[in-house]
Amino acid sequence: MTPIPAMALIEQAAYLSPVWARYSDIFVERGEGVYLYDVEGRRYLDFTCGIGVTNTGHCHPRVVQAIRDQAGLLLHGQANIVYHRPMLELVAELRTIVPSELDSFFFSNSGAEAVEGAVKLARQATGRSDIIAFDGGFHGRTAGAMALTSSKGKYRYRVAPLPAGVHFAPYAACYRCAVARAAGADTAAISGAAPDDRGCCGNPLHQIEHLLHTHTTPEDVAAILVEPVLGEGGYIVPPVSFLQGLRRICDQYGILLIVDEVQSGFGRTGRFFAIEHFGIVPDIMTVAKGIASGLPLSGIIARRAIMERWQPGSHGGTYGGNAVACAAAVATIRAMREERMVENAERQGVLLKTELLRIKEQSPSIGDVRGIGLMVGVELTAADGTPDTALAKRVVAACRDRGLLLLTCGPYDNVIRFIPPLIVEEHQIRDAVRIFEEALAS
Repeated sequence: MTPIPAMALIEQAAYLSPVWARYSDIFVERGEGVYLYDVEGRRYLDFTCGIGVTNTGHCHPRVVQAIRDQAGLLLHGQANIVYHRPMLELVAELRTIVPSELDSFFFSNSGAEAVEGAVKLARQATGRSDIIAFDGGFHGRTAGAMALTSSKGKYRYRVAPLPAGVHFAPYAACYRCAVARAAGADTAAISGAAPDDRGCCGNPLHQIEHLLHTHTTPEDVAAILVEPVLGEGGYIVPPVSFLQGLRRICDQYGILLIVDEVQSGFGRTGRFFAIEHFGIVPDIMTVAKGIASGLPLSGIIARRAIMERWQPGSHGGTYGGNAVACAAAVATIRAMREERMVENAERQGVLLKTELLRIKEQSPSIGDVRGIGLMVGVELTAADGTPDTALAKRVVAACRDRGLLLLTCGPYDNVIRFIPPLIVEEHQIRDAVRIFEEALAS
């Protein structure tokens, strides 16, 4: 069959739903490592990673080979009906990288599905109804996940009513913390620090205690759901004391702690999972994105005693744990471990952040540089400190014109995020920083 010419095929884009807000009109032909190539052969340095998905780079040879091999054996074996080798191998691989206390696994297709399933699990296991989530959190676009999401108002645009029983508390976002600012703290310096060398003013944890005595009661709260590093909400790394405080509150009141590692997991922060930076073990963890290098797969990982309280048949899915996706995930984890990608993410992340902080010293438009590993955000602000959305959009466009792909995030889309593949090399980090600096100056 003769392929349709690219220029003729692009006409079909007009028939795609406009609900996809577009960052570019690039027509990609292929991807290799940290680069994407369009149909005209132009190369782009991809620091978007498909929104944190292609952590092993585009078309990693070991992942591609695993997909090819599995496709010739079994495309799909439904999890209620049969066991298959890729899913069981994936469980074995995950058990080597997740906390040993998390010893029971359920697989879905997307992060939103995993979050919805985790909430269902928490409610069944505790017999309680309410969930506490956080300002700026993003957990997906299905109805239940949207009810837990507050990173952007437009995600909820004209879709109400959403499921009830959700209460929002402030996230420990130091850069814009009103309490820290009132105390005269250098919030930019605090925000830019590593998560293990700073404390928290304590206000976010006090607000949760207040919420438990006003909006709900501890006896009604099934779970607290939190991103260990805020993703769509602005790439915010909280103080260690915040996550550890959540663990204490949950233990005190018999509330389950659900950690959403969908964007921060699988090496993104210089550890296999971001919780490793904070010294906590959740009761339930959700994963997706980087788990399978681009194939749709997600997981709920929980303590066995909790999973055993999930009524058989009350949750499921046709495609969850697909054989080809699981084979890709097994190859992904093995490649990450054997090629030391997680260690590289930590090392290159230090270089990336150091170089961006250097630019910040010279640019009044940069209000904050923050992040950990290869999950780094640059917040652009106006002279009065307010979010500069227009500038962020111009900078991203100027970077794209120069061959660097970046995304924005944050409630005001004024945070430019750097999320390259974990295989990125020093010269590619320096190329990206140089282009960003030129774009910002322009």
